[in-house]
Formats: sequence, C-alpha cells, structure tokens
Amino acid sequence: MSAPAGAWEVVIGLEVHAQLRTRSKMFCRCSTAFGAPPNSQTCPVCLGLPGVLPVVNRRAVEYAVRTALALGGRVNARCRFARKHYYYPDMPKNFQISQYEEPLAEDAALEIDGPDGAPRRIGIQRLHLEEDVGKLVHEGTLETAAASLVDYNRSGVPLMETVTRPDLRSPEEAAAWLRAFRAVLLYLGVCDGNMEEGSLRCDANVSLRRAGTDPLGTKVEIKNLNSFRNVQRALEFEVRRQAQALDAGERLVQETRLWDADRAATRSMRSKEFAHDYRYFPEPDLPPLDLDPAWLAAIRGDLPELPRARRQRFVEQYGLPAYDADLLTQSRALAEYYETAVRAHANPKALSNWIMSELLRELPGDDEAALARCPVPPAHLAALVRLIDEATISGKIAKDVLVTMLRTGEPPTLIVEREGLVQVADAGALAVLVDEAIAANPRAVEDFRRGKAAAAKALVGAVMKASRGKANPAIVDRLVQEKLSRG
Repeated sequence: MSAPAGAWEVVIGLEVHAQLRTRSKMFCRCSTAFGAPPNSQTCPVCLGLPGVLPVVNRRAVEYAVRTALALGGRVNARCRFARKHYYYPDMPKNFQISQYEEPLAEDAALEIDGPDGAPRRIGIQRLHLEEDVGKLVHEGTLETAAASLVDYNRSGVPLMETVTRPDLRSPEEAAAWLRAFRAVLLYLGVCDGNMEEGSLRCDANVSLRRAGTDPLGTKVEIKNLNSFRNVQRALEFEVRRQAQALDAGERLVQETRLWDADRAATRSMRSKEFAHDYRYFPEPDLPPLDLDPAWLAAIRGDLPELPRARRQRFVEQYGLPAYDADLLTQSRALAEYYETAVRAHANPKALSNWIMSELLRELPGDDEAALARCPVPPAHLAALVRLIDEATISGKIAKDVLVTMLRTGEPPTLIVEREGLVQVADAGALAVLVDEAIAANPRAVEDFRRGKAAAAKALVGAVMKASRGKANPAIVDRLVQEKLSRG
C-alpha cells in the first residue's frame, strides 16, 4: 500500500524493543530463560524491593554497542541511566530504569530496498538500554477480565530500544525495515528475534501530511504489533482511517492505539504521553557508563559481514539471482551453511536450489533453530549434488536419498551404495527398456508421428518407471527421440 488516495503523504517511524540474548537480567543475576513457571525467576532487585541496588550487566552493554556500531551509529563515550516514572501493575518499582537525555548511541541508519529497487537509507535517531517490565495475564479478554495476574519473570530482562527517524513512507517499507533489522540482530547474535515469545516487539508511529509539505501531521502510536504481517496490516488500517478522517475535515488527536488482529482494526487506548509526563531524572543508584575506546575498537573489529553486504557478495561471487541471495542471507546460519556447502562442491546455483526447494521444505520452524538441529551437514548436501553432477544418480533418486539423509544423518554415498541406487547409463541396456516402452505405448508413438513432440515425454516416463528411477534421463530422452525419428 503506497500513499493513500488523495493528497496525503504517509510518515512512519518505528520503536523496536529487542530482548538482548544474555543469560541474566539487566541489573541482577536472575535467569532470562523463556517459559519458566510464573514468578520463579525473580529476586529483590527485579521485584523492586526496598534497599536493593542494581548492577549493570556488562554483556548487555556490549550487545547494544555491537548493534550500534554495526548500524554505523555514534556510540557516546559517556552515557547514563534514568528513571522513567509511571504506574502500572507489571512494573514493581513504579519506575523503569531506562536512558533518556544521554543514550548509548545516536545517528545510525539501516538501508532497505525502495519501491524502485534503489537503496533507501532509513535513519535511526537513537539506540538505548533499559529493563523490561513484567507480563499481565488476564482471565479472559482485557475488557471482560474479572481479574489479572502478574508474572514478573520478564521484569528486569535487558532491552535495547531502537528508534527510527520518521523516514518510512509506506506500511510495506515499515515491514521491510523491521525484517532487515531483525536479520542484523540475528547476524550479530544479540537477539533471537522471536516475535511470538516477545523477544522482538515493535510500536509504530504514523501520521499523514499534505503531499509536498514539510510539517508533520498529528502522530498516532500503535502498540501490540507482534509480527511483520501485523505491522503492515495495522499501519494500512491506520493510514486509511486517518485519510478518511482528514478528508472529512475531522481533527485527529495524538493518542496511543492498540492493534486488534482479530478485528483487523486499531482502537484507542489512551491519549499519547509526552516526555515530561514520565518525570525523567538521572538514576541515583547507577554511575554514568564510561566506555573504554579500546573496548569499543575491539567490538568494532569483531563485527561480522552483515546481511545486505553478504547478499550483494553472493550475487557477485556465486552468480546467484537476487532472489536466491536474498533468501540465503536472511539468517547467518543459513548463509554459512550455504557457503560451507559451496566450498565442498563448486556448483553454487544447484546447491542454492537444493537448499531452498528441498532442504528448507523438510526443516520445520525458524532457519536458525532448524539448521542447528539439521542432521544433514553442508558437506553431505554437497556430496549429494556432486553425485547428480557426476550422473551417478538422477535428480529424482536424489530427492529420495535426501529424505533418508534427514532421517538417518548418513552420507549420500553410503545410502546410494547400500540401496543400489546408482544410475543406469549403459545405452545398450537402456535401449532395451526404450524398445519395450515403445511397444507398450502405441498411442504415444502415434501422437508423436502426428506432430505432438510432447508425446515423447510419456515414453521417457515409462522407461524411468520401469527402471525405478535409475535410468539416466538424458540418455533415455536421446534414445527415444532417435528411435521415434527412425520410424
């Protein structure tokens, strides 16, 4: 969906909260593992009990710095934490330790492909650290619940908030940016990117303004966006709603709205807060963070090749189509699996095809987790493609071999030898099968002689069936054509 009908331009900015992949919480040693019994991973610090003192998680700071540097941001040599005050049952202290005036990093950016395929640089205003709050569990829906329970396991989990500039111009761009950002986090190893478990959460700010003008319109924030699809759907709905209101001469109000996926609509939650509503002030129990330049340089030197650069290299180095390169670089694990396979057998396009169309289809779930459990190492897949290239087995047989490889973890050569699957390439033996197929299929022969060239495929298929898929299809096709042409 592009700009709405009429003279309106869409302006979108995103606020993304990524749960950092640390073993312990932001200011205490409690576990961050997902799925534990409610309130079993808590302590006086993350429960906000009187008299406790927070201690900063060094690894969380490292992960945030790593992300900021990867995005080309300016990491502030000194930053500090602040208290953000508001009351809600899931926040035991009635304030959240966050960063405000002195964030960890500023002025970063992430490129995506624009509607015309050209790069679009989306600015990132700031990137800062904070602690997560607990989770409310309602008895029924939020509107009808007789009671709500609070699980504080998530309270104190380290979050990295990344705030884009209002540079996005369509719901599609917003979803594309979020996908690209998630891929960067996965490559860096700082977040697992699991939106269903809440490891990656997004709020979207959207407004409309007259096309060709500079002043921003009235901003509306949308919360409860837990998937790429919901980000796009919610923004599409909100763009339509605002455009219809403005076309009707109505005045929009700055507010926070919730996305209701079941109704495919946003609904008003509360008037939008301003910074002064939170009464920010420096966190008195934590000193400022002074980041050692040598430490920052070491982190910068350890950054991996990022998805966009790797995608371009795959196109240039391996001659892959942009579609293949884009899919193979969506996760670092998948890209490394592919490159390891190519190093074992230099047929880049065939390996790309087998990974995308056969291997991933058999692996359930997310690429990272699925590949970690995959019983077929890259060298085994490379060996399978080599058997096809050397005409030892046919592509059809190879698919059956792959199923066995996935079940047993055995190398393809062992399976082929044990089950007698070597391809038949003896022209003399195949000629006998071709003669039998021609004799058994007179109608196909007659159709071929009437000019239906496709009829030959039926005869090739009959030979392949008779050989249980072991016949070399190229030789069979040549023999069928020769015999039919001779009449």
